[in-house]
Amino acid sequence: MSLITNRRDIDFLMYELLDLDQMLQTDRYEAYDREAISAILDTAQAIAEDKYLTCASELDANEPTFDGEKVSIMPEVGEALKAFADAGFFGASFDEDVGGAQLPGIVNFALAGFFSAANPGINSYAFLTIGAANMLNAVGSQEQKDKYLGPMLEGRWFGTMCLSEPQAGSSLSDIRTKATPTDEGHYLIEGSKMWISGGDHELAENIVEMVLAKIPGGPPGVRGISLFIVPKYRVNDDGSLGPKNDISLAGLNHKMGHRGTTNCLLNFGENGDCHGYLVGKPHEGLKSMFHMMNEARIGVGQGSVMSALTGFLYSLKYAGERSQGRHPQDKDPTKPQIPIIEHTDIKRLLMAQKAAVEGASALLFYCMDLVEQQKLTDDKNEQMRLALLLEILTPLAKSWPSEFCLEANKHAIQILGGYGYTREFPVERYYRDNRLNHIHEGTHAIHGLDLLGRKVSMHDGAALNLLMAEVQKTLAEVAGETSLKEYATALTGAVETLLDTTKTVKACENQNIQLANATIYLDAFGHVVVAWLWLRQAQVSVNALKTAEGDDVAFYQGKIAACRYFFRYELPKAVTQFHLVADLDQTCLDLVPEQLIGSNPF
Repeated sequence: MSLITNRRDIDFLMYELLDLDQMLQTDRYEAYDREAISAILDTAQAIAEDKYLTCASELDANEPTFDGEKVSIMPEVGEALKAFADAGFFGASFDEDVGGAQLPGIVNFALAGFFSAANPGINSYAFLTIGAANMLNAVGSQEQKDKYLGPMLEGRWFGTMCLSEPQAGSSLSDIRTKATPTDEGHYLIEGSKMWISGGDHELAENIVEMVLAKIPGGPPGVRGISLFIVPKYRVNDDGSLGPKNDISLAGLNHKMGHRGTTNCLLNFGENGDCHGYLVGKPHEGLKSMFHMMNEARIGVGQGSVMSALTGFLYSLKYAGERSQGRHPQDKDPTKPQIPIIEHTDIKRLLMAQKAAVEGASALLFYCMDLVEQQKLTDDKNEQMRLALLLEILTPLAKSWPSEFCLEANKHAIQILGGYGYTREFPVERYYRDNRLNHIHEGTHAIHGLDLLGRKVSMHDGAALNLLMAEVQKTLAEVAGETSLKEYATALTGAVETLLDTTKTVKACENQNIQLANATIYLDAFGHVVVAWLWLRQAQVSVNALKTAEGDDVAFYQGKIAACRYFFRYELPKAVTQFHLVADLDQTCLDLVPEQLIGSNPF
C-alpha cells in the first residue's frame, strides 16, 4: 500500500466522476489516452516515493540555514527537484507552443499531489515556480515570456511571489514597497517583503520574484498596486545572467512545518539599484497577481488534502497492525488482543478522515475540471458560466480542506495515541505541515469575508444561482434511487437553509453585523458543497456496484458508507451554523478586549 496516494480513488475522480475519457477525445488532448496517463502517473509516483518521501523526515529535522552570505539546504532537495525537472513536470500542463507537454490539467493536478504528499517542503519550490510561470504566461509581454518562461519550464530558474510585508500581511492595501520609473525602461524597487516562500536559495540558477509594489503618484489602496518581475540575477538580452539585482536576504523564518522550504524576509533596493520590470498595466498588479493567487489557493487546498491523505493512509496501516484491548462485551484477559481497527471509535476516526479527504478531493478535482472546460469551449456564455462557478468555489477550495483536513490529521494522531505525538512517527509532522494551509494564500477569515461579502451576491447572485443549479441537477438525477433518498432529502433541506440564511444576512444594511460570522458561514457553505459532491460520488458508486467485481465492490461500498457518514455526522452541523449566522449574532462583534481578562490587556 502506498503511503502517499490512493490511485484507485484518483481513477474514480478522473474517469468516473469527471469523465476524463471524453476530454481525451478533444483535439487539445488527443495525444493522451488512459495508458499514457497511467504511465505518467507511475513515473511521478516513483519519483515522489524514491526522491521526495525518503528524505522527508530528515529535511524536517534539518531545515535550511543562512550564514549571512548564502542559504544551505540538504543536497537531497536539489536532487529531488532535478528528477522532477528531468521528467518534464515543470512544464507538464503548459501548452506545447510555449514548450509544455499540454497534459490535461486534472492529470497534472493528480501527479502534483504525489509530490505534495511525499514532501511538501520540497514540493513548494516547484509549486511556486509553476504558479509564477502560469501568471507570466497569462499577463506578461511577449518579450518577458521569451526571456523568462523557457528556463522556468525547464526547471533551471525558479519563481515565487512577494506580496506580504512586515507591517502588512493579508492587508495588501497597506504595502509600502515602491517602484520608481527610470528613463531606461525599468523601475527601481525599494522595500521589504516578509513570509516569502522560496525567496532565496541556491537550488536554481536564478529566482524570478513576482513583486507587488506601488508606483509613486498612483491611486491609494489596492487600486495603486502594480506587478513587477524582479529577478535575483538580472537577465541580459541574450538570456544569459547578469549581475545580482540588489536583493538581500535579511533572514529566514523558522517554521512549525514545511521546514524544507526557505521562508524569507527580503530587502529590495538597499543600495538603490534593484531593477524591476512592469508586468501588465500600471496599477493593475493585484488583478494580474490573482492569476497566480487563485491557482495557488486551489493548490493550497490540495496540499491540505495530501497531508491529510498521508495521515489517513499511515493511521489506517497502523490501526491494522497495532493490537490493543478487546471488544466491550468480551473483556476476558486470557483471549488475544484485537487490532485497534476493530474498535468502533477507531473506525469512526478513520471514516472521518476518509470523508474529509475524499470529499475535499472531489471538490478540488471538480474545480480543476472547471478550469479545463474553459479551455475546451469557444462559447463565451459557457466560459462565463464556468468562470463564475470557479469564482464562488475558489474560497471553499482553499479553506474547507484547510480546516477539515487539518482535523483529519488530528484524528490520525489520536489513532496512534502517545506514539502519534512523538517524532518517531510521521503523523505529527503531517499535522504541522498542514497547519500552514489554514494561514497562507489568504487566512481562513478572509475567504469567509470574500464568500459572504462578495461572491454570493456578485452579478446579482449569478454565481450562487449557477452553483445551486448544479446541485439541483444532481438531486433530480438521484430522485428515483431509493438508497439515496435520505441524503437527497437532507441536502435539499440544507440548500434551503443556506439560501434563506444568505438572503437574511444580505438584507442587513450594517456590514459589520452582516459579516460578523462570515467564517462560520464559510464552513457551513463548504459542508453543503462537499455533501453535494459526496452524493455525486455515491450516485456513481450505486450504479457501478451493479456490475462491480473483486476489490471494486468494497471500493464502491466504501464510497457509499462515507457518504452516509458525512450526511449523518457532518451535514447537520452546517444547518446549526447557518441558524447562528441567520440570527445575525453579535456575541463576538460586541466583545471588547477588557472582557477577555477583566482589565485592559494592552
